[in-house]
Amino acid sequence: MTDSSAGTPGVRQPALLGVYCNDHLASAAGGIELVSRMIGVQRGTRYEGPLRQLLDELREEKSALTRQTRALGLPVRQYKQLAVWVAEKASRAKLNGHLLSRSPLSDLVEFEFLASAVRGKRSGFETMRIAAEVDDRIDKALFDRLIDQANRQFAWLTEARREVAAGVFGGDPAAVAGTEDF
Repeated sequence: MTDSSAGTPGVRQPALLGVYCNDHLASAAGGIELVSRMIGVQRGTRYEGPLRQLLDELREEKSALTRQTRALGLPVRQYKQLAVWVAEKASRAKLNGHLLSRSPLSDLVEFEFLASAVRGKRSGFETMRIAAEVDDRIDKALFDRLIDQANRQFAWLTEARREVAAGVFGGDPAAVAGTEDF
């Protein structure tokens, strides 16, 4: 049964889809902020280039999701994005064992968080792709492409996260190679 009274033919519970899209837009805003900060920290390292590419892709994804949300006639809630932006800034004040300097653990936690966030983002893209089966206004090809892009991003972040972990604690990042099951 569809709820066409809200003007979104084919999609059940369009108000919930609006909340869902806005939650993912807010998460995208937080991811963009985190990656922007990480680029500054990783300047001159081998991670800088891939992080810059990731930032460009995150911006494009957020823009595409904003366009898709609007194409569905759903509101884009800026206050959610602002709240996540503020939360990302506040997260910088966390206690990490170093009062006045950056802890080596910070790099590891940031790469771990990004890898987890990309998994969540991919799930959101899959959900939109599923909804595209009942609503032609949702761009199937776009979400197929974004799912593939998230897979690639996750693979790189997994490799980087393992390298950073080995750099912080020692060990061989290859010891767990082949265990991804994205």
